Amino acid sequence: MVGRYKRGVGRAGKKTAKQSARAEKHEQQQLEPYADRPLFAELKQNRQFIAQQMGESADVIFREMQLMNSIRTNVLVVYVQGMVDDERMNEFVLQPLHRERFAQAAEARPDELPGMFKNHVLSTGIVNEIKDWKQFFEKLLLGYCLILFEGTSKAISSSVVGGERRGIEEPKTEMAIRGPREGFTESIRVNTAMIRRKIRSPKLWLEQKTIGELTQTPVCIMYIQGLADENVLKDLRERLDAIKIDGVLESGYIEELIEEQMWTPFPTVMNIERPDAVAGNLLEGRIAILVDGTPFVLIVPTIMNMFFQSSEDYYQRYDIATFLRMLRFVSFLIALLMPSVYVAIVSYHQEMIPTQLLLKLAAQREGVPFPAYLEAFIMELVFEILREAVIRMPSAAGNTISIVGGLVIGQSVVEAGIVSPAVVIVVSFTAIASFVSPAYSLGIAARLLRFLLLLAASTLGFYGIGLVVLLLLLHLSNIRSFGIPYTKPFAPLYFKDLKDTLVRAPLWLMRERPQKLAVNNPVREQIELEPRKEPGQ
Repeated sequence: MVGRYKRGVGRAGKKTAKQSARAEKHEQQQLEPYADRPLFAELKQNRQFIAQQMGESADVIFREMQLMNSIRTNVLVVYVQGMVDDERMNEFVLQPLHRERFAQAAEARPDELPGMFKNHVLSTGIVNEIKDWKQFFEKLLLGYCLILFEGTSKAISSSVVGGERRGIEEPKTEMAIRGPREGFTESIRVNTAMIRRKIRSPKLWLEQKTIGELTQTPVCIMYIQGLADENVLKDLRERLDAIKIDGVLESGYIEELIEEQMWTPFPTVMNIERPDAVAGNLLEGRIAILVDGTPFVLIVPTIMNMFFQSSEDYYQRYDIATFLRMLRFVSFLIALLMPSVYVAIVSYHQEMIPTQLLLKLAAQREGVPFPAYLEAFIMELVFEILREAVIRMPSAAGNTISIVGGLVIGQSVVEAGIVSPAVVIVVSFTAIASFVSPAYSLGIAARLLRFLLLLAASTLGFYGIGLVVLLLLLHLSNIRSFGIPYTKPFAPLYFKDLKDTLVRAPLWLMRERPQKLAVNNPVREQIELEPRKEPGQ
């Protein structure tokens, strides 16, 4: 299974284990010529080597100092400007180098200085001893401050990570009327902290990996021990370990490299921007994957029903949440089928239209030079271009373009006789329905499949639509996400899980977690409350 997910390896899977190990070692040496090499004992050599490897970069700062001990030991402080907190740097690193108490404790050999500095002087949270260049550059480029001492091949790394970052804001892609107003940021440590504030349990475990030969991107796996399936965890670890790539810039890289089904328009890994939604999935036994540098967190395993759920559903009354969910399902079907159904009825099944409406449609289409399917295809293509333009344009210009495109272009094509007004109405309503889905990735799948259904409707009418829908259902039934059927709980049928699908049952009825996920702890712990007594009883 591991070999299936080694993207970009090519024919390396046919090599022997010895040849593969040799090739990986040679590749690592090409990317990291300093790998596994120890530090130099002289500060001058260390500084020259660092400057050479970093290309004399102006943002790499060298600060040479001298300890006030008996032998006046020289010290070199190295950090990357903009990646450290200057205030913490001055208070916890630079000032202790001048303190008298360290001068009294530093009557020791040069090779003993790193340990004494680590144990008695630095007051930052994370302090590590560095012995080779690979660790040195990893810490340096993560925003740590590195301290080297004359006469020893050891260094100390101090966590003073800082710099300018985007603050916590409300998610832009997952809006909610009721619920928390905080969303993930590009800092992986801020994101893990927000999840821990939601789930204050020592059972919330975190595993960290580094993926990307050049970017060295931190990737974290978060799950609740005892809820997450060990088989899914093992499978996920194997897929992540098998990734061989030079850089990871966003969670989309990880999503594409770990998914099982490559040839499908439907997303099999969910991405979420809200900490409360991630916490809810963790409590159901799923696993979260956090990638540094992106506010989108991946959730596995994923089923199709999750894309119609919103975190706001659990903050509203169950009857309101049920109505909204059914509305989303209906809107998805409208966004998927409405243009093709219109084309099929107008082209092949006119007997299904009431007579008065049929006469009006015929009158509208009297001067239109194109058939119905070509009208719908043109308008759908124009709308997709308009939507993409609005997304890519600056916000001020984007609002103007959306108004101009929606009103002027729509009215102009009707007056010019290129398309009929009915097609404009159908395409506009389809576009509105496509925005109802809480998940943007599922909306993209519907947009792609809409053109396939249009082609089927233009050739075979309702028979073509039925054939394509049947093939889609067969395709969905064959999709798996980390071993979990994509159409669960409908196929296969899990009756108990139906309480959180098309309907959202009251919370006191949903005592069981989703089946096949939290197999070791299927029942949510609840406190049995005594019946409330009426006044006077």
